Amino acid sequence: METHPTSMEETEKSLQSQTIHTSHTTSILCISSRSESVWINASRNKWDVYHKPIIVMSVGAAIFLFGMVITSLSCIGNENQSIYKMCGPAFLSLGLMLLVCGLVWIPIIRKKQRQRQKSRFLQSLKSFFSTR
Repeated sequence: METHPTSMEETEKSLQSQTIHTSHTTSILCISSRSESVWINASRNKWDVYHKPIIVMSVGAAIFLFGMVITSLSCIGNENQSIYKMCGPAFLSLGLMLLVCGLVWIPIIRKKQRQRQKSRFLQSLKSFFSTR
C-alpha cells in the first residue's frame, strides 16, 4: 500500500529529495565521464593507455592467420572446398581490417596525449601569470 503525503509541505519535501537525488546522480555521472577520466592521470602506465588497440591488433592478427589457414585448405582439395573458398577471404579481410584499425588507433592516442600535455602546460602558464 502506498502512502500519499497529506500536506503540501510533505509533497514539497518529497519533490526536493527527488531533485537532490537526481542532481547527485548527475554529478556522479559527470565526474565519471570517460572523456575526463581517461586523460586526467598523468601517471598511467603504457598498458593502461594502449591495451585496447593492442587487443584489437592481436585479435585481428589471429583472425587473419585463421583466414590464411582456411584459404590454404581450399587449395589442398577437400570435399568442402567451396566452403573454404567462401570463408577464407572473409576471415582474411576481417582480420586485416581489425589489424589496421589497431595500428591506426595508436597514433591517434599519442596525438591526443600530446594535445593534453600542451593544454596542461598552457593552463599552468596562464595560471602562473594571472596570479602575479
